[in-house]
Parts: sequence; C-alpha cells; structure tokens
Amino acid sequence: MSLVALDRMGLGADASIVDVGGGASRLPAALLARGFRDITILDIAASALDAARERLGEARDEVDWQVADVTAWNPARTFDIWHDRAVFHFLTEQWQRDAYRKTLLQALKPGGTLIIATFALDGPERCSGLPVRRYDPEMLAAEFGPPFEIAGDWQEDHVTPWGSVQHFCWCAFRRTEAA
Repeated sequence: MSLVALDRMGLGADASIVDVGGGASRLPAALLARGFRDITILDIAASALDAARERLGEARDEVDWQVADVTAWNPARTFDIWHDRAVFHFLTEQWQRDAYRKTLLQALKPGGTLIIATFALDGPERCSGLPVRRYDPEMLAAEFGPPFEIAGDWQEDHVTPWGSVQHFCWCAFRRTEAA
C-alpha cells in the first residue's frame, strides 16, 4: 500500500523520503528497486533496522538508517516525503502527538507530502498489546491542521500474517507553507 500511496500522489524516485517507523519493513528494497536514491528509515528499535539492513545486503549502504524516537528526533535535513505506516496511532497522549507534529514540521519541506496510515475507526483498539488511537480522514486533518491540506484518502483492509483483517485509514497531505 505504501507504493500505491506514492503512485496515487504522483511521487517519483527523484523525491527524498523518510519512512517513520520503518523498522524491519521491506519498503527500502522496494524503493531502491523503483530508483529512489534518497531514502531515510527512522525507527526507535535498532534491532528492527538491523533486520532490514541485513536483508538489503550490499544495498544497505544506499539507505540512511536513523535510530530515534520520532517524538524526540531532531532531523538534520528536510525531505520531500514523510511516510508513516502505523506509528502515529500508537501516540495516545496529546504531548506525543504534539511532539510528532513538531518533528514533522522540522523534517518535511514546504510543498512536501505527508503520507500516513493509522487504524481506521473500525480498526483494532490495541496492537501488539498496546492501546492505539483510531482515525478517519477528518480526525487526521484536525491533528495536523495548517499548513497541511488533505490531498487524498482511502481505506485498506490489511490482512495480518495470522489471517485477521485490520482496517486502516490512509491519508495524504500536502504541506502548503512553512509553519
């Protein structure tokens, strides 16, 4: 779905991307295969990043791996795309969401695209034993507010490795100006 989101928004390989909560994801390999060359993967778990790095083999050096909590990360640069599949819904406290938004504003260029996927309103109330917040597009728009304008939204019925279905809300926002 992450690649589908990039396609829906017309985002190509010339864009810089940060994947927030990328962990052991297979997304870096898929991005490299599509020709992306400016890829940063951010995750709080070094072991998860190590798994993704190992899977990439020699191509691992083509990716910038960042071990950090997104709510405390101080990005050294800005990006064209901020991609988050399933981190934001774990931020159940307002201070966490405020810190996330502050980091997002530091990291995403004006004119950039925020792609975010959270559990939908009919999604699970817990994940990996942790409570989550569920969203619809309007609720996500309210969380991010100006300078973000919604550019698209869609639903996903994600089938877990255990065969259960989790409903996700995907949204894409354009950053219209510096905050």
